[in-house]
Amino acid sequence: MTGDRFRFPKVEFGPEERALREEVRDFIREERASGGFTPMADSWGSGWSPEWSRKMGARGWLGMMWPKQYGGGEKPALHRYIVTEEMVSAGAPCAAHWVADRQSGPLLLRYGAEEQRRSILPRIAAGECYFAIGMSEPDSGSDLASVRTTATKVDGGWTINGRKIWSSGAHRSHYMIALVRTSPRDMKARHAGLTQFLIDLKAPGIEIRGIRNIAGERHFNETVFDDAFVPDDMVIGEAGDGWRQVTSELAIERSGPERFLSTFPVLTELVRELGPEPGERDAETVGALAARTMALRRMSLGISRLLDEGEAPEVAAALVKDLGTCFEGELVREARNLLPATAASQSPDLYGKVLADGVLHVPSSTIRGGTNEVLKGIVARELGLR
Repeated sequence: MTGDRFRFPKVEFGPEERALREEVRDFIREERASGGFTPMADSWGSGWSPEWSRKMGARGWLGMMWPKQYGGGEKPALHRYIVTEEMVSAGAPCAAHWVADRQSGPLLLRYGAEEQRRSILPRIAAGECYFAIGMSEPDSGSDLASVRTTATKVDGGWTINGRKIWSSGAHRSHYMIALVRTSPRDMKARHAGLTQFLIDLKAPGIEIRGIRNIAGERHFNETVFDDAFVPDDMVIGEAGDGWRQVTSELAIERSGPERFLSTFPVLTELVRELGPEPGERDAETVGALAARTMALRRMSLGISRLLDEGEAPEVAAALVKDLGTCFEGELVREARNLLPATAASQSPDLYGKVLADGVLHVPSSTIRGGTNEVLKGIVARELGLR
């Protein structure tokens, strides 16, 4: 198997797309000028602002691809890509709605029951309903087939017992979509017997334990289920079909612009600090970082086009996530080498602040959404190298 296994179609932007981009940029400029937000690195993971999410919902920038009957705008994937790219590169605080808009909503749209779609999707599109991811577990990590959280059938529903970890934002979210085991694990068919549940995080039997990150913020969580009851109507899709559903979710989760633009605000502020006439070494470094950003953007846009065409490019998405998140860390290191600064979250200097965001938040980039070691294995298997 050779590298031509991966296809990244070229994407052209027409007048409608260019007009949308200018609209989003005008909105961001106005909000920043009025104090609506201060740019930060990793804004989609750590910038929690329900107010910002409601503003985006009011402008029709959430649930953009969904049918209008569910609060969506029936726009192509490219339009959502443009909005996402502009928000992340500007460092806007998108964390509150992020998971719900990016993957939980599309999953419900594809596999959820009609009542689930009607009751939840319009609230996500309005920026008023937030989701956490319930995939990884202690001792399972990126090997989702090994999850041990179980759901046992009871009268009228299921009781869930077990633990989920890295459930970012769960302490502030309304729901979690959790992958759990509904039949005993079979080593000969490890992917069988898994089911996805839509779980109300305020229900009895659920405890959300905060895990502070290196920045001292409660961001990650451990979510514990102790005989938590989930009604039958909260099963997503068919019981036992969870593996197929969750892998389709991963193509969306791993390929977006957030996987290589989390530290872009560092590059933006670095260029401002260097001024209009940087030295030769400075210009070479910035040029190399910009070139790599554009290459990753080309790949990510190609996957957006494939998703628009109805494909599920999970392996190509794994490749983009691996390359992109490694680049995010390298960008921070290059910036620090080029222009050392005191990286402090409370720094009055914006470069120092976003640099601190990058230093403290970005190390998790190569873990969340699947560790890069596992992603390399997925790509190697596709290429026939293992």
